[in-house]
Amino acid sequence: MVAQEAEKEWEETVEPKILFGPPHYEIMLHPVIKKNYGKWKYHEMVRPGVYKRVSETGDVIYVVRFGTPRLLSIYTVREICDIADKYSDGYLRWTSKYNVEFFLTDPDKIEPLIKEVEERLGFPCGGTRDTTLAKFCLSNVTHTQGWVHCHTPATDASGIVKALMDELYDYFTDPKLPALCRISLACCGNMCGAVHASDISMVGVHRKPPKIDDDAVRRTCEIPSTVAGCPTGAIKPDMKRKTVIVDVKKCMYCGNCYTICPGMPLFDPENDGVAILVAGKVSDARFPPQLSKVVVPWLPNNPPRWPEVVKTVKKILETWATHAEKYERIAEWIHRIGWERFFELTGLEFSEKLIEDYVRTPYFYTTYRTSAAFRW
Repeated sequence: MVAQEAEKEWEETVEPKILFGPPHYEIMLHPVIKKNYGKWKYHEMVRPGVYKRVSETGDVIYVVRFGTPRLLSIYTVREICDIADKYSDGYLRWTSKYNVEFFLTDPDKIEPLIKEVEERLGFPCGGTRDTTLAKFCLSNVTHTQGWVHCHTPATDASGIVKALMDELYDYFTDPKLPALCRISLACCGNMCGAVHASDISMVGVHRKPPKIDDDAVRRTCEIPSTVAGCPTGAIKPDMKRKTVIVDVKKCMYCGNCYTICPGMPLFDPENDGVAILVAGKVSDARFPPQLSKVVVPWLPNNPPRWPEVVKTVKKILETWATHAEKYERIAEWIHRIGWERFFELTGLEFSEKLIEDYVRTPYFYTTYRTSAAFRW
């Protein structure tokens, strides 16, 4: 009888919502969340990694967050699901920052859950914030595929993030930052990793034009599409030789041509590297949104630990954490102290490569004091 009722409920409520495309999100919601959708009264951080959410109806649910390395084996996912079955009735979710969250209604299960995840999987509990008390943990790093899967990266993603978060582990588990801080990484200039507007960003950069393999171009590439795919018009057809020519002066090493044509690789282990950007933000709280600005144009690829990149990012983060006021994000901090003082405090070298020289607008001069572009 129970099975028949369940089947009928499925046919009436679930099936109409999954006629095509992904399942409706409502199907996956925890019963307490589904019941109180849009009725939450407040939430508080019980401890780093644990939120207590209270509804207007009086219902309470605890959200326990763990950082993950993003790329997981099916065996690890199965272990996570087993733990969810044991502690949270099988309900869990992954966040956009690659954290995994478990939903509990019994507060007595919180500590056993944390202990089992940390001992069994090695995932740290943290990454939360309490804005009322000005307690901020460092969130997990948003990043792209890197060498694992992508075909145009100038650097790796998972490797750098692992090395970096090993150094910043305490900031993930202990809310000792003055404000919210988002760190992200994109492995090439196509910027799939939300680095346009993050507090601290790492971007893989190519510094050499593509190497044209004429034979591969003839065999595998559609020349008109390859030419049309270049955003700067640096590629021209050579119809006599049935290949293409690259105008090096126009090339910006974006790799878009290789996306279209496998005969134009631009990987270079000596010249590919990582640029560091800072002071981006999406929120308009206290300070307008703005794009990230380059502060280090290039650092070498030194796998497996990328010491130069890790050292630079850690220095920027800790300098900001030491000198910023409460609730003052990196963009706001730099706006208050000025770019000259930022470079002085962080010990970064300012060079002509950081000067903003885009002059195709009558308003370019107004950016001199709102970007990493100034005169001493």
